[in-house]
Amino acid sequence: MSDTVLHVRPSPARAWIAVIALGISAFSIVTSELAPVGMLSMLAKDLQQTESGTGLVVTAYGWVGALAALLSGAIPARISRKALLVVLMLILALSCMAATQSHSLNAFMSARMAGALAHGAFWALIGTVAVQLVPIEKLGLATSIIFGGVSAASVLGVPLSSFIADIAGWRNAFMTISLLALATACVLFWTLPTLAASQPLKLQVYCGIIKNPLLLSLYVATACIISAHFAAFTYLEPLLTQAQAVPAASISALLLTLGLAGLVGNVIAGKLIDRHIKGLIFIALLMSAGALGLLGLGSAAPLPFWCTALLLGVWGAGISIVFVGLQTWLLRSAGEAAQPASAIYVAIFNAAIGTGALAGGRVIAAAGLQGMVLLAAVVIIGSMVLVLRLKKPEA
Repeated sequence: MSDTVLHVRPSPARAWIAVIALGISAFSIVTSELAPVGMLSMLAKDLQQTESGTGLVVTAYGWVGALAALLSGAIPARISRKALLVVLMLILALSCMAATQSHSLNAFMSARMAGALAHGAFWALIGTVAVQLVPIEKLGLATSIIFGGVSAASVLGVPLSSFIADIAGWRNAFMTISLLALATACVLFWTLPTLAASQPLKLQVYCGIIKNPLLLSLYVATACIISAHFAAFTYLEPLLTQAQAVPAASISALLLTLGLAGLVGNVIAGKLIDRHIKGLIFIALLMSAGALGLLGLGSAAPLPFWCTALLLGVWGAGISIVFVGLQTWLLRSAGEAAQPASAIYVAIFNAAIGTGALAGGRVIAAAGLQGMVLLAAVVIIGSMVLVLRLKKPEA
C-alpha cells in the first residue's frame, strides 16, 4: 500500500511513544556504528588482526553508509515509509546478531555492512517523520528527542558498549545492541501511523548544490575536519592503553568523560551559535587541535590520568561544537535546498568517518600512534583557514 498521504494523525500518547522509539532507534544506530571504537584491541585480538586492520571495519561502514544515504533519496514514494523504518531497524538487529557469530574479519565486516546500509537509509528518511507525528508547536521537542538519541549514543552508547565488552565480551555488547534494535522495531510497527513520502530527488538538484561555492567550501571543510577527528577517535582505545598506559578498566570512564564533554559542547553551541557561529567554530577547532596535539606529544611519556581526562574533555566539547556549528551553517546557507544539501552533508560526514579510520590506520603503520594523532591535529588546524574564508550565514 502506498503511504504518500498522511490520513490520520495518531493519538497523542501513541505519537509520543513513536517519537521516543525513533530516538532510541537513533541511539541504537549510532551506538552500533561507533561501538568498535571502545573495543578495538579486543576485536583485533579475537579476529587475529592488527588494530589498524580492524579499523577498516569503521572505514567500510562509513563509506557504505554514505552511499546508502545518497541513494535513499531515490526511493520511490509508493514504498511505505513506515515499513521501511521498521525493516531498517530489523536489518540493524540482524546485522549486530550476525556480528556476534563472526570469527574472521571478513565475516565480521560483511555483517557490519548490512547495518551500514540501514544506517545511511535511516538518516535519509528520518528528517521528515517528526512533523507528521506531532502538532507543529511541539515539533522542536519531537525533533530534539529523535536526534537526542545521537547525543545520547556519544555520551552513553560508546562507553556502555565498551563496559559490556569488558565484563562480558564484545559479542555480548553487539547482542545487546541487536536486542535494543529489535525492540524498537516492534514499537515502531505498533505506533507509527501512515507516513507521507517525499518526492525522489533528481540528479540536477544535487548538481546545483555542488556548484554553490559556499556549500562546496562547507563540504570540503567538513570532510577535512571529520576525517581528522575520526583518524584519531577510531584508535582512541589503543592510544590510551598503549601510548598513555591507561588501564583497560578505565577506558569506559574516559569515553564517558569525552561524551559528557560533548554534551556540554552541545549546550554551549545552542546558547551561542546564533550570534557567534564563525568565531565559536574557530575557537572550538583550536580547542580540538590543541587537545589532540598535547595527547600526541604526551605519547612520548604517559600523561597523568587527570590530564588525559582533561584533554579528552576539551577535545569532546570542541568537536561537538564544530559538529553543531557546521550543520547549522549549512542549513542556513542552503535555503530552500536544505533537505538535499543536508543529505549530501550526511553522506560526506559518513564517508569522512570511513576515510579518517582508513587514513589513521595507514599513518599508525608508518609513523605510530603519536604521529597519527599529531597529523590529525595539523589537519584540523589547516581546516581553520577554510572556516575563516567562509561567508558568515545570515541569522
